[in-house]
Amino acid sequence: MRHRAVLLSALLAFSLVGGVAAPAAGQQANGESYAGTHVEFRTTGSSVADYAVGGDVLVENVSVQSASEARNQAGVGLDASLESTTDFRAAGLQLASSASASATVEVQSGAEMQAHDNSRGVLQVRASDGAQVVTADLGDGSEASAEGDDGKRVVVSNDDGSQGTFIVVGDGEVVVDENGDVTAEIKQDSQLVYRQYQEERSDSDEEAERMIENGTATAEVYVQAGQSEGESAAEDGQNATVQTVKYGQDTTVEVADRSRDRLNVTVERSQSQGKVVLATLSEAAFENAQDVQVTVDGEAAAQADSYGAVEQSAREGDEPRYYVEQSSSAEATTDVAVGIDHFSARNVVLSSADGSQQTDDGSGDDGSDGSGDTDADGAGFGVLGALAALAAALIAARRP
Repeated sequence: MRHRAVLLSALLAFSLVGGVAAPAAGQQANGESYAGTHVEFRTTGSSVADYAVGGDVLVENVSVQSASEARNQAGVGLDASLESTTDFRAAGLQLASSASASATVEVQSGAEMQAHDNSRGVLQVRASDGAQVVTADLGDGSEASAEGDDGKRVVVSNDDGSQGTFIVVGDGEVVVDENGDVTAEIKQDSQLVYRQYQEERSDSDEEAERMIENGTATAEVYVQAGQSEGESAAEDGQNATVQTVKYGQDTTVEVADRSRDRLNVTVERSQSQGKVVLATLSEAAFENAQDVQVTVDGEAAAQADSYGAVEQSAREGDEPRYYVEQSSSAEATTDVAVGIDHFSARNVVLSSADGSQQTDDGSGDDGSDGSGDTDADGAGFGVLGALAALAAALIAARRP
């Protein structure tokens, strides 16, 4: 019994290392399951089922099959409309990996699904081996409608007032099929992206979707409270997490360091053409996010008055610009778009307006150590300064 108690204590101590529990990934009778802070789903062997964001199931099933096999099984020709390509048997799949930030599902037809555990529940379906057909069966009380005439976006409206959007990034199309659900065909190296919002989409959300769709925005960063959401996370930021989503295959984003009022990332692309990086800052995890300032390679970026100006700066390569939009929804977030004029590797720092301004090496120019805390006491007059002043006064008094 004594050895068993010691073993249980050791296991408990090990589980508490890091302070945040890992997402649950377990076996079920009909497949596997994933449960993160924001996203939950299960697999059935041929589909991702009950895809939920914030505890609400938004998509009942997501299934994938190669385009040629899907049309063959549906009994339609290769030139048949996508709306009629719905009656096919989905390819087998399995939960390949799960971590605190995301879960990956591999599909036997040559596709990959990646679910990102963030407040928007971003789901990506990538066609890695040939064209793929994706079907998403919506739940009761959800209605899908195509947006625009280019076949690149379908908006899902739910009876609770929330909305989500399916977006084709690259070559392909997405439609509302004959059953009122969503069907997409994505060519090789293209992807279907799903983004969920707690309320009705804002103009800011639509602008971000447009830039993701046309390939201007190739990466996104989420700074959000961890599982201990609320006051404790807002006080010290220790439970905050940083997560990245890549929409472009040749873009990488690495987090160099983060504090309560500062985020330092390195953005790298194999091509020199400028692009936009999106950021979503939770007010519970990033101090004064609505007053954020941006530097690129140590130089202050110009603040723009629209997403269009940010996109122009990236496209024309004149100078880095950024745009800030505070969310009016219950999400309590601030959206930031940073237009980077050209690439190899660029250092991007987002900091609160009243936070310490940092140099590229992470040291503060206001006496801080990079964590936002200053070394001096009072209004720029520390203990050492006071002692030095006192000594000078005594020396002056003793002179004749």
